[in-house]
Amino acid sequence: MSRTHRLFDLLQMLRGRRRPVSGAELAREARISLRTLYRDIAALQALGAEIDGEAGVGYVLKPGFLLPPLMFSAQEIEAFALGLRWVAQRTDAEMALAARNAMAKVGAVLPADLRVKMDDDALLIAPARELPQAVPLVLLRRVLSEERKLAISYADEKGSRTRRVVWPVTLGFFDMTRILVAWCELRRDFRHFRTDRIEAADMLAERTPRPRRTLMKEWRQTLPQKSKEAADKN
Repeated sequence: MSRTHRLFDLLQMLRGRRRPVSGAELAREARISLRTLYRDIAALQALGAEIDGEAGVGYVLKPGFLLPPLMFSAQEIEAFALGLRWVAQRTDAEMALAARNAMAKVGAVLPADLRVKMDDDALLIAPARELPQAVPLVLLRRVLSEERKLAISYADEKGSRTRRVVWPVTLGFFDMTRILVAWCELRRDFRHFRTDRIEAADMLAERTPRPRRTLMKEWRQTLPQKSKEAADKN
């Protein structure tokens, strides 16, 4: 294993622990000598990683440190690029622009051999049909981010229209549709709204009574076991 990958793996080990971990334990997990571990800890600290601790006491990594992109493997760059291409094609204009900007920023600092992987067209996102969308996705993303209530006019599959106030929980992207999961004040329960059937929407000044993360946990508890496991992975 190259030293670069060894440092990356060590950083991941430290990220996975919230309490100090001994050098001996890290060395065993990394399959290196204790002396090499001490050198690698010092190398990460020199790169800017805030690692508290010392030999014989234990080490803990303060959050916020990111390694430069050259620490990514070729396969990780490939996965990164594929995901951003999907976002650029399957979401709204603002999110697509953000994806393209992220691609450009990372590509600008990658070593030449990894930049080739970023630009490679071996993996493509298939063109998707234009999905009808009366309410801008940017509005739905905003209410999720700001945890605000949303007043919607909704038409069900039979064409019946209702006016509802909902507490948005999450927005799901599928090949043929998009689904807004929300707590519905009218039904007093969680409901799944196809976004192409939301005919109008207004973000209200009132915030949702409970944080979105709490609502997400509550919604997951209502799902069948298999669906719950899938939601937990997302």
